[in-house]
Order: sequence, then structure tokens, then C-alpha cells
Amino acid sequence: MLRRRTVLASTLAATATVASQSSLAAGDLTRQDPILVNVELGRPDGRHAFEPNELTFETGKLYRMVLRNVSQAPHYFTSNDFAARIFTRKVQVVQQVNGRETVLAEFKGTISEIEVYPDHAAEWWFVPVGTGRITDLRCGIRAPDGRTHAEHGMTGRIEIL
Repeated sequence: MLRRRTVLASTLAATATVASQSSLAAGDLTRQDPILVNVELGRPDGRHAFEPNELTFETGKLYRMVLRNVSQAPHYFTSNDFAARIFTRKVQVVQQVNGRETVLAEFKGTISEIEVYPDHAAEWWFVPVGTGRITDLRCGIRAPDGRTHAEHGMTGRIEIL
């Protein structure tokens, strides 16, 4: 009986070790190719909008979300709920230099708001870690009429599965 328990315990330990090692390899984010998601901030005709304004992500996958401001006004991509459900790997400020995208700056840590100036872009590299429906995506910049861009319709929803 004692020998049987020892063999069973050894078998379970070996199985757990193999399962643990394989799950670590599968979750190695340094080996994932990022999933590219493009989001335009504002519209060339001056309307305040996110395009697209509904985004869906899956937990455990690495994303590279490019926030490109295509308007003549600065815009925010703000969501506290989104920031609470993701791990930010980095945010990069990028600019066209001699026809090539060049990284000008990189930020790490918890980020809930990114401002992108007209005709510029930022890249947000992240991994969703919590599921849920997020409805607080907005741009809080005030327009000349005193209303925020969100009040002009620059809002969105994010679903994390």
C-alpha cells in the first residue's frame, strides 16, 4: 500500500512538472507576435469619433494598438476600466522620419489615458488579463463650444473575452 502511494505521488508530481513547464512556454509573451489593432482618433472632416468605436480583445494575447490621430485637434484615448483589466507592456510615441516609423519615446507601467496630437500616433502594447464590458472609453478634451469631445460623440466600448 505504501509503495502504491509513493508511485502515485511520484507520477502526479512528474505530471504536474510537465504540465507546469508546458503552460509556461505557451504563456511566454516574448514569443508571441502582437495582434495589430488600428484605431483612428477624430475624423479628417473635424468630427469627434473613434474609428472603430467598438473593440474586442481576448485575455492572454499580446496586442499592439496603434492610436493614430487623423484630425486637426488633439484627442485622448481614456478608459480607467480598460487600464484596470490589462497589463501594459509599453506605450511608444512614434513618428514618420524619412518615410519610416521611428520610436521617439517609450513608457511603461499603468496607463489609463493617452493623448495623441494631430497627424501623430502612439502604440499601446498590452495583454488583457481580466474580462468584461468596458463603457468608459472617451475623449475628455474640451471643444471651443465648451463641451467635451465625448459629449460630441467621441466615446466607445471595449469587450474583453
